Amino acid sequence: MDVRAVIDEVSKVVRGKEEALIKALSCLLAGGHLLVEDIPGVGKTTLALALARAMDLSFSRIQFTSDLLPSDITGTSVFDQARKEFVFKEGPIFHNVVLADEINRATPKTQSALLEAMAERQVTVDGKTYRLPEPFFVIATQNPVEHYGTYPLPESQMDRFMMRITLGYPDRETEREIVMGTNPLEKVSTIRKVTSKEEILESVSKVKEVYLSPEIADFIVSLVWATREDPQIILGVSPRGAIHLAQCSRALAFIRGRDFVVPEDVIDTAPHVLAHRIIVREGADREGVIKEILQKVEVPQ
Repeated sequence: MDVRAVIDEVSKVVRGKEEALIKALSCLLAGGHLLVEDIPGVGKTTLALALARAMDLSFSRIQFTSDLLPSDITGTSVFDQARKEFVFKEGPIFHNVVLADEINRATPKTQSALLEAMAERQVTVDGKTYRLPEPFFVIATQNPVEHYGTYPLPESQMDRFMMRITLGYPDRETEREIVMGTNPLEKVSTIRKVTSKEEILESVSKVKEVYLSPEIADFIVSLVWATREDPQIILGVSPRGAIHLAQCSRALAFIRGRDFVVPEDVIDTAPHVLAHRIIVREGADREGVIKEILQKVEVPQ
């Protein structure tokens, strides 16, 4: 898989966000799922759609609302008159890239419909289990500012997301170019397919083989333990968080053209993997606390 080609192609419509693209791709190659937490209108939907198109993956968008049911996500069994039996009709979850738009607007029961799919890459309907396609990548979005009519994601579900990123506003010159040009969402149809599903799955396998030394493993464990001992933090990072940090560090090393992890891969990845997994005391900032921990923990040479 040519990672550079994917980034260049998606950057045609998602302008000035290369670092966010790299993090999204590292999350995909690490076999995880992505939470994009940002205000409306900064390109979250465009990012998901452009990534799917550039990588030749099937795409579906689920608009989460208060009346959305679990069966609207997973699918349901309907009676086939001709065959005189119930037939399972797949829901929108049966795609390679699934955009769960404004996930915190759905009820907890509906939110939980994603849990089995995200963790085990399968859904169970009427006692029967159905495998999801590979690769399977959920990109969920939520607005961190607006809380009216929302259901905050519980910690157990936040922990299912391997990474959390924000896109933020574009710089002034990039925004000027966007305003003068075509609506980025309308330009998604011009995105070329620059890789294939087979190449992506091969890259996912290669990421697992990226070497992570005992010293880097100790560094990751030290970071995680620091979140459990910091007085500003009420709830520290889980063991799953440590595993996810190792996986994302391997993926970032692969994207950077190496077959081994260096401390910089862990340091660059840690804020996006750890910050959304901790609960901090009133007045503390999650990202700020993680940055402080990264400065305190000794970096291996």
